[in-house]
Formats: sequence, C-alpha cells, structure tokens
Amino acid sequence: MFENDLFGDTDQQYTNGIQIGWLSPDVTHYAHAPQLPTWLLRIGSKLPFVNRPKRQHNVGIALGQQIFTPQNTRLSTLIGDDHPYAGWLYGSSSFISKTDNQLDIFEIQAGVVEPWSLAEEAQNLVHELRDLPTAKGWSNQLENEPGLEFIYQHKQRMLRSTNPRGWGYDVISHLGGAAGNVLSYLDAGAEMRAGWNLPADYGTSLIEPGGDTNAPSSVNDPRLRNHDRFGAHLFAGLSGRYVVRDIFLDGNTFSDSHEIDKEPWVGDFVVGASITLYRAKLSYSQAFRTREFEHQPHRHNFGSLTIAWTF
Repeated sequence: MFENDLFGDTDQQYTNGIQIGWLSPDVTHYAHAPQLPTWLLRIGSKLPFVNRPKRQHNVGIALGQQIFTPQNTRLSTLIGDDHPYAGWLYGSSSFISKTDNQLDIFEIQAGVVEPWSLAEEAQNLVHELRDLPTAKGWSNQLENEPGLEFIYQHKQRMLRSTNPRGWGYDVISHLGGAAGNVLSYLDAGAEMRAGWNLPADYGTSLIEPGGDTNAPSSVNDPRLRNHDRFGAHLFAGLSGRYVVRDIFLDGNTFSDSHEIDKEPWVGDFVVGASITLYRAKLSYSQAFRTREFEHQPHRHNFGSLTIAWTF
C-alpha cells in the first residue's frame, strides 16, 4: 500500500505512507499458522473477539512508515500553530476471524516515533530522486519514543446482492478503536461497492490500524475461481472517529515537544475504483479528510494505491 498527498496536489500534514504486509492462508486455529513465533500465536489464541469457533482464521504481519510535515517546509524555525514534523515506523501482527458476512481483527502494533522512524531520511531521499526541494524544519521534529498500539475492528456485510457473479453491490459497516501512546480513538463508518464480479472480501481500506481487509473470505471471490476471474467496481465510504490521543498532534508522551490543539472529531470521505484480475486486486482511493487541528487552513486530501495478491 502506498499513500501520498501529491495525488491531491499538496505536500503537507499526512504527506506519505507505505505499508507491506503478508496474510496467512485460512486456518482453523492460530496455532496452525507456523509463520509467526509460538509466543505470539499463544497471545492470539487468548485475544477476545477473534477466537470464535467455526470461522476462518488468519494471521498477518506488516511493516510500515508514515510521515507528517507542516504546510510550509521552507522554514527551518518552529511553526507553532502548524502540524509538527513527525514519523512513525512500525511493525504489526494481526489476528483475523471471519465468515462470509462478518470480520473481526485484533492487531498489535509496535514501533518508534521520530527520529528513529527515519521519516526525515525517507522524505529527503524521495524528494532528491524527484528533484524536489527538501524540508528545512526537521530539527523541530518530535523526540524519540517507542510506541505500542492495540487495535480492534469489526466489519459487517449489511446488504448484498443475491448473485455472487455478474453485476452486484454490497454495503460493509465497520466499528472499532485503538488504544496506545501513539493513537487512541473510537471509529465507525461504512463502505458501499457496486460493479462486476465483486470480490468476496471486506472492502478497500486506507493505511490505518486494523485495515487489512483485502483477503478473500469466500470461494465466490473471482480471485479463487478457475474462470471468469475479472472484476471491476467503484466504491465510496464514510467514516468518523473521536480522537482521544494523537501523538503526531499532541506531542510526545514522556517528554516536551512541539504540540498543537487537535480537533477531537475527524471524518473521512473516500471514493475509488478497484480491479481484480487472476489473483491480483488493484485499488485506487482518493481520501478527503476534515480538519484535524485548530488553525488548519483547509481540509486535507491524499491518494491511496493498494496492490494485493492472493497466493
């Protein structure tokens, strides 16, 4: 997954994100997925919501990085009323329980916030390769801090067309939240999809905690058929969250750093298109986000590109 606000003709606030992940084949119990350490699988087998019997189970791992900057990156001095320079470098383990109509994810993220996140180095490298000016204010970034997050998401297929092949539609709701020293929030929303040969998964997500929803949950998915494996659809989603903590705006937990007053209520409107062909799913989304902090001059928008391959 790759996200960047250059798709929205900006270069500020949430400016870049990348995530690479892997999801296990379906198993009846997490202990049957030997790709993760035994101690981690033992934790997964004791987590709430994701150990219901008679369900498909998956375990997943991911690595990612997110980068944040203020609007004016030409100044080397601190801009007190704009987004702090910040980055988040993390790894995650996900435990997934699903049926054709319900999905539960419990995810554990661990990582580091600036400068250990290498956000400055990553952004400068990309800008130099594209012959763009580099940001001048990274000396004002947040302090180093380890981060730990616990995330839960529930998804429900509320409406769907009766024909699993050909033209169809569905509506997928989601409800969940996160707790940790990086992000703490509650969120809810829904996504509507319509098109030809809809994938039997749980929609297209942005890079966000608990967002691994591209894996098929049914043999009706075109990626798992022997023929008629092409599909295309449009989607639109609305989501809102109440933010208790956002380290990228609130500043460091255990030390003094740049901080600004955040907006507790944040909403996203996402539109996009997706194509499935053979075992691949390619999706592009454009996200429009409400203001996240006081004195933010305008709402933010960015693009998101996802490539998923089913083995």
